[in-house]
Amino acid sequence: MIEDLRTLVEVESPSRDPDALRASAEAVAAVIESRLGGRAVLVESEAGPHVYWSAGGDPSVLILGHHDTVFPLGTLERRPFTVRDGRATGPGVFDMLGGLVQGVHGLATLEDRSGVEILVTADEEVGSRFSRTLIEERALACGAVLVLEGAADGGPLKTGRKGCGTFRVSIRGRASHAGLEPAAGVNALVEAAHQVLDISALGRPDIGTTVTPTVASAGTLDNVVPAEATVIVDVRIETAEEKERVEAAFAALAPHLAEARIVVQGAISRPPMPESASAELFAVAERLLPGIDGTAVGGGSDGNFTAALGVPTLDGLGAVGGGAHADHEYLLIEAMAERAGLVAGLVNAVRNGTRR
Repeated sequence: MIEDLRTLVEVESPSRDPDALRASAEAVAAVIESRLGGRAVLVESEAGPHVYWSAGGDPSVLILGHHDTVFPLGTLERRPFTVRDGRATGPGVFDMLGGLVQGVHGLATLEDRSGVEILVTADEEVGSRFSRTLIEERALACGAVLVLEGAADGGPLKTGRKGCGTFRVSIRGRASHAGLEPAAGVNALVEAAHQVLDISALGRPDIGTTVTPTVASAGTLDNVVPAEATVIVDVRIETAEEKERVEAAFAALAPHLAEARIVVQGAISRPPMPESASAELFAVAERLLPGIDGTAVGGGSDGNFTAALGVPTLDGLGAVGGGAHADHEYLLIEAMAERAGLVAGLVNAVRNGTRR
């Protein structure tokens, strides 16, 4: 597993880089084929190739993951794959190349893999725009989904996830000389400040809704009244009702300054994954690995899509470690075999109809 992990990490795979993602998809396909046999197919998309493998037979369980990472090309040179003191480090080891390796090696321990499918997408980190339809199609066909995203902090499986989305609020004002004619302008930065306060007030943390302005930009020169500004907002929700409320509130944003104009783009693109979607599969995991914990988390994954369809979905079956999207990202070596075995046990339980 460590050598397969090294292979995947050393093929850098930043989202939105089709050439890098093609090389990564080919590496993932090669690992799958070498460990499981058969043929892993590259499914072309505008985002880059997804990887699909089927053991044949009636579909019964989908193993779901992604091979794109958030790290730009060149990160590997600065932070090479390393194994030291029981930890593997390097770009993507935790999110989520380690999980892919564990899933494949878990399946490799099964003599009968019929009914199992693997889908490894190329655009999860940027919203799954070009993989969502395929994910939903295969999830419905299989009827159960195991997601190889990294475990929650300390090792629990992820039994629920918030829905999430991103909004872009663009503000148009009017430029003028900041010293000679400041009143002749319409200050887009001042309008943005008003909007940030209005947007922040949309949050309802008491019911799990967070609305967080994350990136803002405005202006061109220090002596010019800004004509344009932009605010990017991260939104997380726990219920479908909150999706409707928050999206309506963004659509209703109105300018505070006369002659300022506002354009809002975006939506809550990943629906919530309720804990009820994972209950049946998590109960199996508890029988297979007594003492394992489960927890709901704020981050989204492709499991949100499958759970929203009513397909039983269990997430966080990948690497045990931490530091997703950060330079200190790591994977605990000692947990790899156990979690690979858990995937294999869950697959057997689903295929044998022993989930309940």
